[in-house]
Parts: sequence; C-alpha cells; structure tokens
Amino acid sequence: MYELTQEERMILSMVDDLCVDVVAERAAAIDEEDEFPQDIYELFVEQGLFALAYGEEHGGVEVSMHCWVQVIERIARESPAVALMILISAIGSDALVFSGSAEQQRAILPALAAGEAKICFALTEPNAGSDISAISTTALPDGDGYTINGGKIFITNGAVGDWFTVFARVVEDGQSKPSCFIVHRYTPGLVIGRKEDKMGLRGSVTSQLYFENMHVGPEAVVGEVGDGFAIAHHTLNRGRLAVAALATGVTAASLAAAAAYAKERIQFGKHIADLQAIRFMLADMEITLEASRLLLDQAASAFGGDIQTMMKTASVAKVYCSEAAVKAAETAVQIFGGYGLCKDYPVERYYRDAKSFTIVEGTSQVQRSLIAKSVLKEY
Repeated sequence: MYELTQEERMILSMVDDLCVDVVAERAAAIDEEDEFPQDIYELFVEQGLFALAYGEEHGGVEVSMHCWVQVIERIARESPAVALMILISAIGSDALVFSGSAEQQRAILPALAAGEAKICFALTEPNAGSDISAISTTALPDGDGYTINGGKIFITNGAVGDWFTVFARVVEDGQSKPSCFIVHRYTPGLVIGRKEDKMGLRGSVTSQLYFENMHVGPEAVVGEVGDGFAIAHHTLNRGRLAVAALATGVTAASLAAAAAYAKERIQFGKHIADLQAIRFMLADMEITLEASRLLLDQAASAFGGDIQTMMKTASVAKVYCSEAAVKAAETAVQIFGGYGLCKDYPVERYYRDAKSFTIVEGTSQVQRSLIAKSVLKEY
C-alpha cells in the first residue's frame, strides 16, 4: 500500500481531531435537520481542507490521491454528508483542472481551493446519468455564444453552489456534440429547483436545476465543443473512487459501533461478543473493511494513469466498497437488535447512508457493465 508522507500524516491527524471534536457531535443533528452544515463548511475552510483537491498552481496543497481519499474516508466515518462537501468540490472542478483554459482556471480555481466559492457537477437528468449520450439539455449557438435549455436532477449542493459544471448537447452543422460549460449561479435563466427529501445522505442538499433560455458566452465552454464525453468520464472516475472512500468510512463506522455494543450487551448471562455467531459477524466486517481499503488504495494508485485501467479499478472499488458498506451497516443493525432500528443509535443512519453508495455516481449494475466490457476487451 501507498506510504503517506509525513505532511500527509499530519493532515490526517488534524482531520481526525476535527472529526472527534466537532463532526461526531453534529452528525446526528445534521441528518435530522437535513440542512447544509455551513458551520462545518467554514471550519473546513479555516483548516484548508478544500485546498487538498487542487495543486499549488491553483492555490491548493499538493497531496497524493491516497491522502485525499483517506481524508474522505475518515470524515465519512462520522458523516458521509459532511464528507461530500470535500468530494463535490473536487469533482465539480475536475473539468476545469484537467480541461479548463488558463483564464477559467485563474478566475475560479483559487476561490474554490480557498473555500470562498462552491461548485457543483450538473450531469444527471431524468433520462440520462451514466448514459451521457442521452442528455437532452441543449446549448444552441446564438451568434455570440450559446442558449442553454433543459433541466438536471439530483445535483449535490445545487441549492448552495456558486459555480456549476453543466453538460449539454451543442447542436450545430447537423451534429449533436456533448459539451461542458461553466456557469455562475446568477447567470440569468438558471433556476434552482426544489430540494430533494432523501432517505440517506441527509445534510448534503440535493436539488433540481432548470435552464430557461440561459445565454452564455463562448468563454463558458470548458475544453472544446464536443469534449463532453471525455470530460464527464474523467470526472466520473474520480467520483467513483471518492464514493468508494465514503462507503469504506461507513463500513469502518459500522464495525466500530457493532464491536463496542457487542462488548456491552448482555444476553443469556454473557456479553454477546462471547457468542460465536456475533464473533463471526464481526470477523466478516473486518475482512470486508480490509479488502475495501486495499481496493481503494489500488484505485488511487491507478488514478491519473491509463484511462481504461483507471476506469476499471475505480468501478471495481466502487462496487465492492459500496456493497460492503450496505452489508456492514445491515450487520451492525442486526447486532444492535431492536436498538438498531432507533435513531438514538447511529447504525440506522449508517444503513440509510450506505444504500446511497450503490446508486450515486453510477449504479452497481452500470459499474458491472463497465467492468465486464473491460474484461472482455482484455481477454
């Protein structure tokens, strides 16, 4: 596995302190209130956590992908909804970091790295998500730019975002070219829709977006017209890696809670931790946690390399880690028994949050299709 540098270990130690002192205390309330935790956002800004996704040339801090995903995993042990703030800043700006013009990067990335602005990734539509070719939002040339019409759903931080990375079809010369645009919140014609009332990841606000004859200039295009496929796929690979980290955090939290409870709960005159059935359940949780971390490490090592290898390892990690989190959270609820169904204990929240990971950033079924395609090509 990757060996963290001394600076990276210091960063993780600082994150651990924040999680113990602040996030752990707020996690249940954030889930209950289902509002963006601005106070924790500002604390993360003070500690420079958003800068970890950006290089020094953009006002950020140089750390490895391994360090970044471990930061996400650690925060997710307390609250995946809070960890999503770090994740969305990175995947929302991924298009600018890897395909943006020098002018776009200078104008936007330093503010994102400093936490002075928030950004969102706006791809998913009612009939399009992982199937990028199916997006129906259009960007029609209008002489001095483009007019965008359409809508997006399930946009994380949509209600609080300042910048939006938007994918739309540019229709010109009889061709439909998926393209990427960067637009500001106050661009006329951009409408923020209602906030979704979700089962899990509550506190990470998810909204609809509408584009009603929204005009943008040519400077809003990220990369070249028609680059939308490549830009979206690169971002989704990073997003899937990050979701695997979120899931691994929930697996770790589920194991810790279940083990602690098993050593306290007495049934039939003994602690349930002394029962073989419970011991085997805890052992299986530990096995999946270790496997999840190894897959996460492998995917982090592949990031930035060959695109096909990166895609496969990210998909493998996301499928395994997300499904492992669901099983671990379910096992924790089972060990808690009736208390596992009550909001007085965190494991019911872990269960609700874990299910989200098998759906967001491409369902487990989509990931398996991508993995199978890679396997068939390899063999």
